[in-house]
Amino acid sequence: MLERTWPSAMLKHRIFSGVLMTLFFGGLVVLDGWIDGSATVAAEDDRAVQGTLLTILVAAVMAPATFEFAGLCAAKGLHVLLTPAVGGVVLLSTAWYWSQWLSVPLHACVLFVLAFSLLASVLAQYRQYGIDGVLANCGVNCLAVLYLGLLAAFVVAIRVDVGLWETLAFMFVVKGSDIGAFTFGKLFGRHKFSPRVSPGKTWEGLAGAIVVAMGISLAFALAFDIMAWSWALLFGGVFAVIGQLGDLTESMMKRDAQQKDSADRVPGFGGILDVTDSPLVAAPFGYLFFRLVA
Repeated sequence: MLERTWPSAMLKHRIFSGVLMTLFFGGLVVLDGWIDGSATVAAEDDRAVQGTLLTILVAAVMAPATFEFAGLCAAKGLHVLLTPAVGGVVLLSTAWYWSQWLSVPLHACVLFVLAFSLLASVLAQYRQYGIDGVLANCGVNCLAVLYLGLLAAFVVAIRVDVGLWETLAFMFVVKGSDIGAFTFGKLFGRHKFSPRVSPGKTWEGLAGAIVVAMGISLAFALAFDIMAWSWALLFGGVFAVIGQLGDLTESMMKRDAQQKDSADRVPGFGGILDVTDSPLVAAPFGYLFFRLVA
């Protein structure tokens, strides 16, 4: 029988890094809430504009993530047109925030950014590569803007439209499930559930992700009264699975590009894409859940 040790140096490093990043995010969001009044008891303390620090963080993370995405594409001979791609990702990922300032409806802001990104991509393609690879390069540029910009926008949307504690619950559940999946997979994993895409993922790891996520979700529900305990258990279990699907989505891209990690920026994880893959895919579903159920 395969002998397992607890805890290995890599496992300890991964857990420590994951917990540290999650706590940093939590501290920043709480500070953000004190600044705009959403962390206080009195409703009259709420400012008209919410989520400034979180929006800055999302933009600061998604910009270098676009460069990592471009690196994966370059391994396949595709050229991400960085100026319109980074601009589109940053503008789209922060659209919910800017809609608080502008009289223009949110959907108009989103559609304008998408149109701007598309036309800017065509212009950049013409100036840099002419007619060589128009469909491939402009297509992968649109994918970058939608995958990184549109999905990240829903993280800001949860903060602006739903609330501070729901944002923390969402992020802690999703990233907690990542830590649970990695830990249980390393300790007990034997049965792989997606060997073609991510050979390291196991059914035991998925079970660990669900258990950890349900515990975190229930703790948030009881501590901050953001949903009924029954919904909290469902939220934890479902979003543990969605988070793992988000991880598999990025793994498909890395596998296609024959890359182990998107970069080596984050110790123990790889690149920014390797850290944000789960929340990106889960964010639209999180927004939908909180708007319809919680």
